[in-house]
Amino acid sequence: MVKHIVMFKFLESAQGRTKKENAQIAADMLINLQGKVPTLLSSEVKLNSVNADATNYDLILISDFNSWEDLQEYIVHPLHKAVGEFMKPVRESRSCVDYEY
Repeated sequence: MVKHIVMFKFLESAQGRTKKENAQIAADMLINLQGKVPTLLSSEVKLNSVNADATNYDLILISDFNSWEDLQEYIVHPLHKAVGEFMKPVRESRSCVDYEY
């Protein structure tokens, strides 16, 4: 099994929207991948709490795959690529950890 954890920090404003708006759109897009990308076994998408430190990352994605090959299929899937295209102009940074368990 492979765990894929990605965190995103969004720009304060981009594409005519606020950080909060872009983070919510991204979260909705990531949630929408569930059941539509065959190799994605499960995923959890969470937004940073309004009560948390403002320097925290804004969104986290935690996903599970059967294999590294399945993760690669997810990465190149058209629906996932569309999320990436949305994210590019609205994110400040991205961090990722992938590991076997």
